[in-house]
Amino acid sequence: MKWTGPEAPEYDERRELFNAMIDKKPQMIAECEGPADAKEALDRAARDHLPVAVRSGGHSVAGQSSNDNGMVIDVRPMKAIDIDATTRRARVGGGCTWGEFDAAAQEHGLATTGGRVSTTGVAGLTLGGGSGWLERQHGLSCDSLIAVELVTADGREIRADDTQHQDLLWASKGGGGNFGVVTALEFQLHPVGPMIIGGLMAWPAARGPEVSRAFREWADNAPEQLGTGLVMLSGPPEEFIPQHLQGQPLIAVAVCWNGDEATGTDVVQVMRELAPEVDLVGPMPYAELQSMIDDPPGFRQYWSADYHDSFPDGALDLFLDAGARRASPMTQHLLIPWGGALARVDADATPLSQRSAAWVSHPFATWADPADDAANIAWVRDYREANAPFTTGGVYLNFIGDEGEERIKSAFGAEKYDRLRQIKSEYDPGNVFAGNQNIRPMVPA
Repeated sequence: MKWTGPEAPEYDERRELFNAMIDKKPQMIAECEGPADAKEALDRAARDHLPVAVRSGGHSVAGQSSNDNGMVIDVRPMKAIDIDATTRRARVGGGCTWGEFDAAAQEHGLATTGGRVSTTGVAGLTLGGGSGWLERQHGLSCDSLIAVELVTADGREIRADDTQHQDLLWASKGGGGNFGVVTALEFQLHPVGPMIIGGLMAWPAARGPEVSRAFREWADNAPEQLGTGLVMLSGPPEEFIPQHLQGQPLIAVAVCWNGDEATGTDVVQVMRELAPEVDLVGPMPYAELQSMIDDPPGFRQYWSADYHDSFPDGALDLFLDAGARRASPMTQHLLIPWGGALARVDADATPLSQRSAAWVSHPFATWADPADDAANIAWVRDYREANAPFTTGGVYLNFIGDEGEERIKSAFGAEKYDRLRQIKSEYDPGNVFAGNQNIRPMVPA
């Protein structure tokens, strides 16, 4: 166990989060190497009356993995990964990132649905559901979660699986970090790669109406082996982008095909026939695709998201218009098709509601200058307001910041939200783990 306070030279480095808008200053950071350390940190927090946050990858856009004047339980030292290729199971330490997990599993040609950024923490993403390129083929990360080990607010070390604490395992499949300090997770793995067809195709934004409508039809009818997304972005100043497109607004299609290469080539050809000016799609290692859109920390972030049962022409036109009016050239505007395995999961198997949603819109504002905060936040909010008639009211919480209790409820629905509150009351009645998309315990009558 290592304790880091404001006087330590490494304090600023240890407290830094992915979102530079968040500049929280905890009183103490506890670098925990195992369950005993987590218990000691919780004991100290209780004794000193400190609020608690749990930090792994630090990618929470709302900065929920830190706090001011409190205790941050930093599980990043918990890095052990054990892959059993025979049973296709993995045990992963609570401090691992998806890049670390993917690298270990890919040695055996295995993976489970992970995030789209390799530096994201495995625990935080999975506890919130876990959207990634493989979701249409293998469901969300939480759908492959078979056990979770955690330390509860009162210091108990608990393993939740299909034989014990089944309610806690259910709650951990999308209910967030509300129930304890996760020290390890176990996953079912699936055959993936190690070579897939992946990459990006891009066109000038003026081709948006044509490309977006072709993309919608293509994605609607694609085999489940295809993970994809429609993205509006600015051409980066890289040698693989033609000079006349660098810094210019683009409409792009991201591709992840995990299946037979010849079939995948035929599937991708549908979009290739639209003559993209940038075509980076081809065979590549799955782990390389997982790190292609990694962004370094130090930039300011404000995100949101909504579910859609369909995405008609009016919604596409709004999407394109908002993409053209992005307040920052670093901002990305995403449309992600769901369905497939993700939608086949029994409605009661996880806390997440509206798993039948066909699309997720995800305005993803990124910028550097604090003076631009208001403009970028307004861009996200204005798009969501205009887009509201096309939404279902549901949301995937990992894609949003702190948007209030009603948005949290909308991720689960009333019945599941009440069940989560009952489970919270059993494992964390004092709401020690409030630094998250918080589910408050039931108040006794």
